[in-house]
Amino acid sequence: MNGIERRARLCALLALALCLTGCMREVAKTAQPEGLRWKDAADVKKPAVPEKLERDAEGVPTLKVYDTRAKKTVETDLERYVEGVVAGEMKNDWPMAALEAQAILARTFVLKFCQDKESKYKGADISTDVVEAQAYAADDVNARVRQAVQGTRGEVMSADGAYPYAWFHAHSGGMTELPSVALDYRDDDPAYLAPVRSEESEDAPEEAKRWTARFTLDEVAQACRDAGLKVDRVERIELGEKGASGRARTLLVNGQPVSAPSFRIQIGANRLRSTLIDSVRLRGDGVVFSGRGFGHGVGLSQWGAYKMAQDGADAEAIIAHYFRDVDIVKLW
Repeated sequence: MNGIERRARLCALLALALCLTGCMREVAKTAQPEGLRWKDAADVKKPAVPEKLERDAEGVPTLKVYDTRAKKTVETDLERYVEGVVAGEMKNDWPMAALEAQAILARTFVLKFCQDKESKYKGADISTDVVEAQAYAADDVNARVRQAVQGTRGEVMSADGAYPYAWFHAHSGGMTELPSVALDYRDDDPAYLAPVRSEESEDAPEEAKRWTARFTLDEVAQACRDAGLKVDRVERIELGEKGASGRARTLLVNGQPVSAPSFRIQIGANRLRSTLIDSVRLRGDGVVFSGRGFGHGVGLSQWGAYKMAQDGADAEAIIAHYFRDVDIVKLW
């Protein structure tokens, strides 16, 4: 082979290498979770940071957070608040991708709350009260939690330029549900949410996988009244209308419907762990419920996210599984 032929062959090999490199980059760019677009895509709409929140020199909003433990309102940057939420909502030794997905949801949740609602604590933007907001555990923040928050800094979900409801729960029992079924949500179900299969981790505690709960007849009757059904004594109780996941939308008490999500809240959401109820029966002077899962069942399942992360999914793939046609965008 003469010098000219060698140079020609080298040029051909170089061209092939450049072509393959370009192809590999294109594959990497397109191998994203279905339903998500890249954060820097020109046509992705970003939600606005609520005007009432002041921002520091780096653009990070400052929050006035009412701390229910300290019984006072403190100022903190939003990223520091998200650290406390992630540590409160997940164990700080969980897989990194699950922690990152939780951070994105937590950041989305607080910004939507500040945009749409007022805290019940005067002068606060939000609180550590789980009744109105998210769990919070600043004492459990560790290096992994900080890494997850820093790795998703400024990232939120966007549904066509608006903050979606960033709902999540502990364990789906195998399938998630629509908010109109599982949350007694009165508006049209958001387009970005639909029931999806969720493979839950075997590491989840048994009381989240399957559970039995017992209540007195008086407790059940009072919960029905608190949920809006007038009843003096429970003589019959059975499952009523169900959603796609099998969750009860209603219970029939003495033949009359009562909202199952409202009943669960009134009787105790940690006792009646979900509305994915397999059976309900009168037994002596009480009522026995048996079911699966833990939490309302809408949006992201935390033990499902744990399983996906263990199997190699990243935070964006986890979110794309539970939320349809949302974008992950960076606001600061």
